[in-house]
Amino acid sequence: MKHDHTLKLEQLKGQMPSDDGLCELADLFKSFGDTTRMKILYALSVSDLCVCAIAELLGMEQSAISHQLKKLRQAKLVNSRREGKTVYYALDDDHVRELVAVGFAHLTEEEK
Repeated sequence: MKHDHTLKLEQLKGQMPSDDGLCELADLFKSFGDTTRMKILYALSVSDLCVCAIAELLGMEQSAISHQLKKLRQAKLVNSRREGKTVYYALDDDHVRELVAVGFAHLTEEEK
């Protein structure tokens, strides 16, 4: 037996974002698809840090951290500020902090 879902589909079609918007959203989530970037985002959710501190924390070369920070900046997930000769990185806004927190909450929630 086939059921009629015409009304639901019409409502949904009016609410769907554009293909370009969904492509941008997919690209944003790709930024979360790398363990090093997730470590950086998690660290920055706790405190603003310079490249050398992130490199030391993760046991990686500064050039590798800078490469990942560039990708995170391009995705508008982190920003930077200069204090003298040191550049500090921070999460771009509270939305990024919430995305990281919600992801961990989802992973650690009890089975329903």
